Amino acid sequence: MIAVRSVRGVALAAAALVSLSASGIAATPAANCDWYAKTALKQQQENEQKKCGFTGPNWTSDLKAHLAWCIAHPDQFRPEAQRRDQQLATCKR
Repeated sequence: MIAVRSVRGVALAAAALVSLSASGIAATPAANCDWYAKTALKQQQENEQKKCGFTGPNWTSDLKAHLAWCIAHPDQFRPEAQRRDQQLATCKR
């Protein structure tokens, strides 16, 4: 009976990992926020290179500020990164 439970537990864990991988969401909040902060920094660099002129706290070059924001708003990191991508797409400079 224990072997059956172990196999079932491993199967459930594997299914959960596949589900997370398929959705593109990292398995841990720390990994999510690391991705978010690095992405936000790259987006800010693009903002500066193209001279788009976007400003405000979500357009800072401070990696720690982006990490802190993500930790405080763990459910909003992906929409925020997408919002910045959309804004950058409007900048043709």
